[in-house]
Amino acid sequence: KNSAKAMEKELVTCSLQEKEKTAIDRSQIFQIPQRKDLETKVIVMLGKAGMGKSILVQKICQDWSNGEFSQFEFVFWFDWKQISLPEKQYSLKELLLDFFVKPQEGSKEIFEYILQNPAKVLLVFDGFKGLHDHENFPRCSASQPEKDLWSIKELLSGLIQKKILNGCTLLFTARPKDKLYQCVSKVDKTIEIVGFSPQQRELYITKYFEESPYCDSALKLIKECEYLFSHCYSPVMCRFVCFLCETVLEVGEKSLPSTLTGVFLKFFQQKIMLMQTSVTTTQNQESLATLARIAWCLGEKHQSAMKSDLLPSKEVKEFALKYGFFLPFALPRHSDSEEEEFGSTFSDFAIQNFLCALHLLLAEELKDKNLTKYLSFLSKKKKPYHWLDLMPRFLAGLMFLQDDPYFSFSNEDAKQSIKKQKTLLKYIRRLQINTLCPERLLELLRCVYETQNNYLLQHVALRLEPDLSFLGIVLTPPDVHVLHSILKRSRKEFSLDLRNSGIDMQGLQALVGLRNVTSFRASLSDTVRLWKSLEQTKDYELLKASTEKFVLDPFKAKTMKDISDLSDLVEMQKMMNCVQEASGCTRCEIPAIRNLRKLEFALGPACGLQGLLKLVKILAAFPSLQHLDLDALSENGIGDEGAKSLSEVFPTLTSLETLNLSQNKITDLGAENLATALPSLSSLKTLSLYNNNICDFGAENLAKVLPAMTSLRVLDVQYNKITGVGAQQLTDSLRKCPHVKTLVMWNPTIPYGVLEHLHQLDPRISV
Repeated sequence: KNSAKAMEKELVTCSLQEKEKTAIDRSQIFQIPQRKDLETKVIVMLGKAGMGKSILVQKICQDWSNGEFSQFEFVFWFDWKQISLPEKQYSLKELLLDFFVKPQEGSKEIFEYILQNPAKVLLVFDGFKGLHDHENFPRCSASQPEKDLWSIKELLSGLIQKKILNGCTLLFTARPKDKLYQCVSKVDKTIEIVGFSPQQRELYITKYFEESPYCDSALKLIKECEYLFSHCYSPVMCRFVCFLCETVLEVGEKSLPSTLTGVFLKFFQQKIMLMQTSVTTTQNQESLATLARIAWCLGEKHQSAMKSDLLPSKEVKEFALKYGFFLPFALPRHSDSEEEEFGSTFSDFAIQNFLCALHLLLAEELKDKNLTKYLSFLSKKKKPYHWLDLMPRFLAGLMFLQDDPYFSFSNEDAKQSIKKQKTLLKYIRRLQINTLCPERLLELLRCVYETQNNYLLQHVALRLEPDLSFLGIVLTPPDVHVLHSILKRSRKEFSLDLRNSGIDMQGLQALVGLRNVTSFRASLSDTVRLWKSLEQTKDYELLKASTEKFVLDPFKAKTMKDISDLSDLVEMQKMMNCVQEASGCTRCEIPAIRNLRKLEFALGPACGLQGLLKLVKILAAFPSLQHLDLDALSENGIGDEGAKSLSEVFPTLTSLETLNLSQNKITDLGAENLATALPSLSSLKTLSLYNNNICDFGAENLAKVLPAMTSLRVLDVQYNKITGVGAQQLTDSLRKCPHVKTLVMWNPTIPYGVLEHLHQLDPRISV
């Protein structure tokens, strides 16, 4: 059970930055090689809020209606926030044929056909929030799927567990942090939507203003505000920025807000001002405050939709619908005689986040000190408001935008806002920034940037640790902009670890180009791609500086891609030699290659030998390599072929001091090949052959060369198949080796009495 859970967690909740990514076409989404057609297929599409998951799903539905994805005769699309209202229950028939689409006739026959042909059915759950253990499907099977009523989570659990409609295809869209793994026993395919590249951002903005007189000036205005342009990597944010830019240009203004909070504050103002009718400003403000409270109440429960009749007043409902903050939807009926019910959902995740922050700022029941607990950089293990991930940034930003006339309700509120600013300033001054984990530090930087308060920005910049690690933390383009902006303010020198952060090439170039960033680690493939780009643009100065800053040591290869990337790095050195000639530099090399001292190899049994055969071709390129570790928990299993291949490059490894070949299925043949070449490792101090399959013949060959290995201090051959005969040969050889300090050779095949006797003869033999 535990191993299954671990596998589920690895499959679904692991960082996709660690995986080799391959761009796929829409037509390939449902292609799952080596998968039986008779079983339910589960596909998960991950992406941050606003990345366009819902738009892609709608495009898939449109393509299907035009004849594509012909393997499906039925496609059902569900918006999770609409079907997951806690008080609603459905039968499978109601969910498919009442909620999504209601056939005019023959619904019974259609449903029977669906039950008999599940492989022809695609079910899409857009915005899936995950299940919890207690929401599993009831143990009894679905005896009457057309009548049995369940909550949507119970029904979905039954689909996943193959108790209902086994053989269908399930497509989930979700945010990366949502816990899918608790009920999804196996995900067949994981897809990640990564957002717009800088070129795609420009294309979107150009298309948005295609028929507008502001086409050229809009793109220029947005690009001038680098922070907002970085947010345009998210399609939803790009749309917000374009809308605001359009309204700004229409009224003759020449600048955009400098923060995301400013964008949304102005967005709300423009929406309400443009559509202002007979409703007074005061009534609008009251409705907005009520809507903000609703946003918070739903957000605390990870919800964004509710039944419309639960709204506090008709005025609030009309206000929300009129200005586009709410979208209505119909709820399914169990029978035609039931009265039709409607629900309301926030039109956008960012709008709900902004309203939540507004509620916290305006709520009279919240004291100033309580506000800081809603910011996400507390030193606790759990992050309570990650579902409202923009809310802390908006809250911090709004505290410093209180002089805006629209949000100044009274003089008392103005005084309160100053108190809240002081509370935040005091809180951050007392914060021990050096104790924050990378994720919380990043959230602090985002919040402080939204305030645009010079004191706070400088305070944080001066208190950053010189070694900043964002290992495994996703860095979006806005995150990179914030980090770049704050690092630039500091007088310290920084070392950055950007591995598995998903940072794009433009962001990597920006951070590496900072004068006070003196060293960095990043994905090898991303780094090589950056260097090739700099070489093509002939930016030799930055190319040289970035190669000098790059750190590789220590390096752990866990996949074939890691070995390929390492090979590309070595090839890059050849390109640098050409750069040296072109740029006139006296010396253009990659110091990281020269300075690599420790290399760990952990590809496992499936790729161990294949990876090693590729690795040995480039080992000579690392002149300072001191520690080569081929021992892995999953066992690389390089065998005799790998040992032979490795031994052939021993003469080039002149700096090697530690060689760990433990648990690699090496036999006497491999030991013989190793023994022949081992004396050429002139600096070797420690050799481990622990837990292999070496017998007496292998021990004899090692014994013969032991005196010639004058630098060796420790030899470990325990847990092999050496008997008393081989042990005696090693002991005899040890007498000629005063330089060896320890020989570890406990083997289950050596009688304990024999080993004890040998230890008495030579105390250097460990028992």
